[in-house]
Amino acid sequence: MTNEATAQQAKTEIKNRHAGKFLSFFLKQEEYGIEILKVQEIIGLLPITRVPRTPEYMRGVINLRGKIIPVTELRSKFGMEEREETAETCIIVVETSGLEIGVIVDKVSEVLDISAAEIEDVPSFGTEVSTDYLLGIGNTNGRVRLLLDIDRILTVKEAAELHNVAASVA
Repeated sequence: MTNEATAQQAKTEIKNRHAGKFLSFFLKQEEYGIEILKVQEIIGLLPITRVPRTPEYMRGVINLRGKIIPVTELRSKFGMEEREETAETCIIVVETSGLEIGVIVDKVSEVLDISAAEIEDVPSFGTEVSTDYLLGIGNTNGRVRLLLDIDRILTVKEAAELHNVAASVA
């Protein structure tokens, strides 16, 4: 088997592994997707307690039925401008790196079933731009969705930091 054929087979295996159900949501006008198996629940905004000396993207912690959950602002994490919260703004509680965290999004859209054939490879943007946090580009029903690898949105260091913050507040 040639190197090109081996590379193509590896890409096909990755697409097949990531195909399935995704929760889609919006930040600005851009639509994203998270593997549904990573989603614990979707909740409305709760009072968020800011924790001093944490990164800007970390909004703080919430008390969700007696459990302290760190909350991140995806807009800030992705370098987008802040936006006023609306009735549609919500928190998606996900499990990543063995930790439950909340991510604030502008609005949740729907649960989609995306097949391997509908997942495109992430294009290269050059060596200066890291796209490790993307599983692929979902191209369904004429709409493009950025499929996120929630385990790579936060680095191991950042996830450990969130875990420590949540533990110190609990």
